[in-house]
Amino acid sequence: MALKQVAKLFSPAKVAAQSNRLASSMTVRDALNQALAEEIARDDKVFIMGEEVAQYDGAYKVSKGLWKKYGDQRVVDTPITEMGFAGIAVGAAFAGLRPVCEFMTFNFSMQAIDHIINSAAKTYYMSAGRVPVPIVFRGPNGAAAGVAAQHSQDFSAWFAHCPGLKVLTPYSAEDAKGLLKAAIRDDNPVVFLENEILYGQSFPVSEEVLRDDFVLPIGKAKIERSGDHITLVGYSKSVELCLHAADELKANYGVDAEVINLRSLRPLDFDTIRASVMKTHRLVTVEQGWPFAGIGAEIGAQLMEADAFDYLDAPVLRVTGVDVPMPFTQTLEAAALPTAAHVVKMAKRSLNIQ
Repeated sequence: MALKQVAKLFSPAKVAAQSNRLASSMTVRDALNQALAEEIARDDKVFIMGEEVAQYDGAYKVSKGLWKKYGDQRVVDTPITEMGFAGIAVGAAFAGLRPVCEFMTFNFSMQAIDHIINSAAKTYYMSAGRVPVPIVFRGPNGAAAGVAAQHSQDFSAWFAHCPGLKVLTPYSAEDAKGLLKAAIRDDNPVVFLENEILYGQSFPVSEEVLRDDFVLPIGKAKIERSGDHITLVGYSKSVELCLHAADELKANYGVDAEVINLRSLRPLDFDTIRASVMKTHRLVTVEQGWPFAGIGAEIGAQLMEADAFDYLDAPVLRVTGVDVPMPFTQTLEAAALPTAAHVVKMAKRSLNIQ
């Protein structure tokens, strides 16, 4: 190869272009939109239904452009009646379709809880495997901003408590796309808990994530950051708190924290947590939900019952939301939510750092 050709091959412009292909960025909103578009195109049984998902492009613009492209049969606007359209979606799943049922917020899913639990979650089991229920219930879950108690609750532990449901909690754009595609393809009912604050946040993604065949396995956590001194476990928005806390622990105290993004609450990837704790000997769990019977409580209980308990050099500690309905006042809302500073404080207590 001539020298000029070699120089051209490794020119700054060429290298920059290759770098962009390998690591562009994408918002969580766009990742969800891309996943929905790809699955509608791939399988004619897939359709979306919910309040304002069609002509308005979705309350959070997750379904933007899909109604114009695929029409009324595949993207269906519904009245404001969660019990009604969730029941229609479950019936469609019984009949062999693959509905994606959007709740404008999972606080409103309480109107449809009978269909989610008593119809969707139990039927596959009660029919001895003869009636699969391939449905995805998706939408924002957990704290938003300034919308008070009836719009800011985290129902992760509620749904994870129920056998028959799979419960997924994406953090990044990669999580959002790969897990939503996996959820739509699964024959079990899946509760897909997004976070409103993360919708507009951009994350780096690889070429692999941008492909239409990119799917993540359900039930497998991701180690976002490796470390040897303490394990921080979170899901959804709380992964961000763990990562910020890990940065501060490293910069100010020389502590290497391992950060685990659960991605899936049911099934729970306890093996990844177990292996990490056996390496670091300490664990802090982080969640926006309430402390009583929460995800952190479940992880702590499983660790107590496992052989990894003998590897702990300190008690399992939890960082959670405060045990109150979400306040409306801005200062009280901030006081009710966990922060990276709370995670650092708990990590220092576990490590006995003053």
